[in-house]
Amino acid sequence: MKKDLHPTSYRPVVFKDMSNDYSFLTKSCIETKETIQWEDGNEYPLVKLEISHTSHPFYTGKMKLIDTAGRIDKFRNRYAKK
Repeated sequence: MKKDLHPTSYRPVVFKDMSNDYSFLTKSCIETKETIQWEDGNEYPLVKLEISHTSHPFYTGKMKLIDTAGRIDKFRNRYAKK
């Protein structure tokens, strides 16, 4: 195996889905500035997610209304007749 192939900052990190407050602890090397206190009493780096497997329509089987007004307005502005 090659030496120094894997990152050295591999550590436990909490990922939190902001749409439904679901959190899970896993290992990652992502850099974050925020921390959160986990259920075990330890403090871990926090990564905020907009969507995860608990809120994604493919995994939940429910269609969720996502704000698309910004994208529609951009489309109309881009292709408006001048």
